[in-house]
Parts: sequence; structure tokens; C-alpha cells
Amino acid sequence: MGMMQEFKEFAVKGNVIDLAVGVIIGAAFAKIVDSVVSDLVLPLVGAVIGKIDFSNLFVVLGSVPPGTATTLDALKKAGVPVFAYGNFITVAVNFAILAFIIFLMIKQINRLKKEAPAAAPPPPVTPEDVVLLREIRDSLRK
Repeated sequence: MGMMQEFKEFAVKGNVIDLAVGVIIGAAFAKIVDSVVSDLVLPLVGAVIGKIDFSNLFVVLGSVPPGTATTLDALKKAGVPVFAYGNFITVAVNFAILAFIIFLMIKQINRLKKEAPAAAPPPPVTPEDVVLLREIRDSLRK
């Protein structure tokens, strides 16, 4: 069997296709979660705490060249080492929200599984010789 044939068999297996679909949906879902966090949650948290933008929370670890703005992007472009703990806070909040959403989804799926009545298993198929013996028995009783 040629390598291309083996690759074709591997690539069209159900698990590989399921994984590809999962990765694509996961990437789209990550964009949704990122938007929820950056557009909805962080502004609310910032309003409660006092309009703090987490992405611009940092500590400068080196010397700043003259004329460089003291924003995170400008410092990074200038090559100044920066301890950007605000980005970590944003990523941690993203993770917590994503984990909570997945928890709610799994909880709902499990609840739906419990609510669905289990289908009664089909009666076992009686072997043909037993059926014939029962017919003989029933005919002798007449």
C-alpha cells in the first residue's frame, strides 16, 4: 500500500475529521469569548474598580529611551523590557469565563441526558430451535 493511500485512509477517518471540526469551532468560539471578555466583562469590571484598562497595567524593567511614550505598545516597540501583568490578568479572566461557559454547557448536556428516558432494550432473540420446541409443546397440549 502506498504512502498516499495510507495518508488518505488516515485523513478521512472519523476521528481526524471530528478533530478538525472541533478545532475550527473552537477557534470561532475563542473569538466569541474574547469579545465577551474584552467588550463586555472588562468594561464592567473597569467601571466597578474605576476605569482600569488591564492591558496597560505593566512595570517597566529597563531604561526608557527619551521621547518614548509610556504606553505598553510604544515601550515594546522600543525594545524596553516590560513586566506586563495586565495582559496576564486579561488572559486569566478569559480562561475563567471560558471554563465557566464550558462548565455550564457540560452541566446542561448532562441534565438533558438524565431527562431523556432510556429506551427499553429490545427483547433478546429467541433461538430458532427453542421456538420450534415451544411450538411442538403447544401443539401436544391441544
